[in-house]
Amino acid sequence: MLEKRSFYINGSWTAPLEGRDHPVINPSTEQADAIISLGGQKDTDAAVAAARAAFPAWMNTPSATRIKLVEKLLEQYNQRRAALAEAVSLEMGAPIDMAHSEQIAAGASHITNFLKAAKTFQFDRPLGDHAPGARVLYEPIGVCALITPWNWPMNQVSLKVAAAAIAGCTMVLKPSEESPLNAMIFAEAVDAAGFPPGVFNLINGDGAGVGTQLSVHPDVDMVSFTGSTRAGTLITKAAADSLKRVTLELGGKGANIIFNDADAKAVKRGVLHCMNNTGQSCNAPTRMLVQREVYDQAVATATEVAGIVQVGPAHESGRHIGPVVNEVQFNKIQALIQKGIDEGARLVAGGTGRPDGMEKGFYVQPTIFADVTNQMTISREEIFGPVLSILPFDTEEEAIEMANDTVYGLTNYIQTQDSEKGKRVARQLRSGMVEMNGQSRGAGAPFGGMKQSGNGREGGVWGLEDFLEVKSVSGWAG
Repeated sequence: MLEKRSFYINGSWTAPLEGRDHPVINPSTEQADAIISLGGQKDTDAAVAAARAAFPAWMNTPSATRIKLVEKLLEQYNQRRAALAEAVSLEMGAPIDMAHSEQIAAGASHITNFLKAAKTFQFDRPLGDHAPGARVLYEPIGVCALITPWNWPMNQVSLKVAAAAIAGCTMVLKPSEESPLNAMIFAEAVDAAGFPPGVFNLINGDGAGVGTQLSVHPDVDMVSFTGSTRAGTLITKAAADSLKRVTLELGGKGANIIFNDADAKAVKRGVLHCMNNTGQSCNAPTRMLVQREVYDQAVATATEVAGIVQVGPAHESGRHIGPVVNEVQFNKIQALIQKGIDEGARLVAGGTGRPDGMEKGFYVQPTIFADVTNQMTISREEIFGPVLSILPFDTEEEAIEMANDTVYGLTNYIQTQDSEKGKRVARQLRSGMVEMNGQSRGAGAPFGGMKQSGNGREGGVWGLEDFLEVKSVSGWAG
């Protein structure tokens, strides 16, 4: 049993002041493989106090120096890739090959993109030729609480920590208690990179405890949260009394619009994208909207693809999908699959229960429903598992209306070989991101949503700006 009870506060690993043990469950086996401590109010206060004390000096550290430290962090991160991948695989169930190639690679990519953006970012700039002596300064917002999820842990930790550090903020990271081990390895990388004490602090805890304590804390200036829309709502309310800045990256119910002129691989691509990370991605294309002329063929293709998606233990090498993260998620997904059956959707692949031959582990069958309507529960709620709903549509206008008929607005997808139609539809989709024809977003592109998918943007220059205040100064001489 791995024991990782310490917190990283003010530049050193310290014993909890009010800790209570929490098991880290391996979802492939349902066994506890590690023990961490969940902190209490005294631990939260100590971490925030360290960040508050470190802020003045860190704020006034030249941006070039902060950038060099993040470069050192990237070096230390890359040296720990294998350990990070093993931790992610063990604690949240990402298959080990996928953990290396996607989960951990994403963190390195984000840090690299922040460094590129930072080197050309003007923290001090003139307003314009029309206003001599007018200056605009970009300054760090202050002490930031960074609350990250279990599903793409290093992706989110890197998006928040690197941006906050470059911006000149100090921080307290609270990773998900479901996947804390990788964040503790990340803290070791921060320490080895030589960040000043108090700039980065890590405390483990749950949402109701440390998460709420950080959200209401008077010495926290900003909360950057990634997770469920429900939790985002609670954090926003908790932070309201102190009027601290809150940025949110929340849930999604992405529509993947398959027009009748989509390329031959569009449906297969959409199914595999939905199933990736065992469906545990907020930007997963979980609603496939298919134009009527190609609907039957799309259902047949999707069914065939689902049949070749293998499910297996996270520690085994291969291209399979792993378990979902825990028993709560497993039971939620099972209930929603049953709800789809009860509401009359046509089950064409998968269903309730574990895959054949799997008695232990939180494994879910790759599941596809056809003949879904946008009023069914499986088309409205974020399932967060390997479950795809297929809906027919007739016209471009109907597809847009169906795609937008959701409380979410994170990512939508368009498949068409008519570039003008693609551009036209992209402009009308109410989401923070649109991906067309299997083309991923560019390096450093802004990540974030509209509506109940949150606010703010992460990645590249937009991610830096989220951690900065804008100060206008007049009478600036010289």
